[in-house]
Amino acid sequence: MNRNNGNTERSGGLLEGRVAMITGASSGIGAAAARLFAAEGAAVVLMARREERLRRLADTIAAGGGRALAAPGDVTDAEDVRRVVAMAEEVFGRLDVAFNNAGWGTAGTKLLDTEDAEFDKVMAVNVGGLWNCLRHQVPAMLRTGTGSVVNTASTAGVLATSAGAPYIAAKHAVIGLTKAAAAEYGEQGIRVNSLVVGCTRTELIETAVKERPHLEEVFAARQIQKRMADPYEVAHAALWLAGPHASFVTGTALAVDGGRTAV
Repeated sequence: MNRNNGNTERSGGLLEGRVAMITGASSGIGAAAARLFAAEGAAVVLMARREERLRRLADTIAAGGGRALAAPGDVTDAEDVRRVVAMAEEVFGRLDVAFNNAGWGTAGTKLLDTEDAEFDKVMAVNVGGLWNCLRHQVPAMLRTGTGSVVNTASTAGVLATSAGAPYIAAKHAVIGLTKAAAAEYGEQGIRVNSLVVGCTRTELIETAVKERPHLEEVFAARQIQKRMADPYEVAHAALWLAGPHASFVTGTALAVDGGRTAV
């Protein structure tokens, strides 16, 4: 499989002529999706809090012949989300695709050991952030009569472990919001799906493994394939859901988890 590890030269044009907003775009899955979507012809609007990294990524995409707009912002701030959606429409004329990938979690603690502040932050980013995105992205898509939304969930959205209740609750909510939005706006031409993502070799995971090398084996062991995903493998799944080949797919939670939820 071609993972397109940074080259933005167009390879197939699955998103040719479309405008895609990507949150959590400064690293990991979001950055991989930004490069991939641009390579497939989309104008990409990149949202994340880390402005310098976001602008470097946009410059890299532009240097490779793609179209990219860096739009720094925080998904927990509804006004930031409104502003970024408005920028997409102002600069590129429309919004066709949204990949809502921004998320946040911490090392799992048991429910009674979890501070209220941690619960509040996990819910604010993963659920409140998605709520803000849907509330502004869907109206933009309704204005054109079509659109595709892909939300990043997790195996934590369909499974539970003995620790990490806030994150588990939040990712279950992501899948619920996905299904609700799909049911409400499907007749108006908008598809809404989620990705049930397994352990992926993101910057956060790499840092954890560097600090505690034994986690490499722990994370890999969770999947049937006994390895973690490359961010581009997840990005390709998001591309498929966002693009024309998934035109009859909506309201689904697509597992991209190396088989973890199969057992």
